[in-house]
Amino acid sequence: MRALVLTFILAFGLTYCSEGSTTAIQESNTSSPAEIAGTLVEDTELVVAEPVTDNLVSDNEALKSTELVTAMNGNPTVVMDTNKGSITIELWADKAPVSVENFLRYSDSGFYDGLIFHRVIPGFMAQGGGFDQDMVQKSGFDPIKNEAKSDVPNNRGTLAMARTNVVDSASSQFFINLVDNNFLNHTDETDRGFGYAVFAEVVEGMEIVDLIAGISTGQVRGFSDVPNEAVIINSVTRED
Repeated sequence: MRALVLTFILAFGLTYCSEGSTTAIQESNTSSPAEIAGTLVEDTELVVAEPVTDNLVSDNEALKSTELVTAMNGNPTVVMDTNKGSITIELWADKAPVSVENFLRYSDSGFYDGLIFHRVIPGFMAQGGGFDQDMVQKSGFDPIKNEAKSDVPNNRGTLAMARTNVVDSASSQFFINLVDNNFLNHTDETDRGFGYAVFAEVVEGMEIVDLIAGISTGQVRGFSDVPNEAVIINSVTRED
């Protein structure tokens, strides 16, 4: 079972190597997660390509103190407006302050506007926040600390930070869990067991997420599991 879990975690990132890379995952809407796990090759990167940066912030500029996030009047809520409908998301500043502050820095700056959900696997997750409609990766800020915790699981409807096989490598990309993905949870402090940091939850619009998950997928410019009909993030804005 542990071998299967580790193999499937490899599957989660197989399609996010550099453009034109070879992948073993084929049409995602015809295979279960377990079946996908059995088609992998070794030595693949996890979840997303290595973070791309182009000095959007200086090396000396860090995220604001996490105390500023936890001092907010409750957990902030944002509305993710897509061309398929709106999704309301509660950000768990009390559980993952660094991840929440990072997400807000991207959303408040308009970084996500016009990007897409570029990888969708029914029965698994929907991932976005890194690529435009031409499957060109957008440069982001420096990666952040992984805040994965065993008591904040990757349950259906939660959002977590996507990353590579490097524990502290998350930047702009996130995914929405379509089911309870327990194998992505934090189990220990090792590279293999650290897991994926959950930082938010869909509180309204899960039917929109399920609609997105139902769109057929294919390959685009070497990337697999790309929705055949573009799912565009128009904006991510804070609720008053």
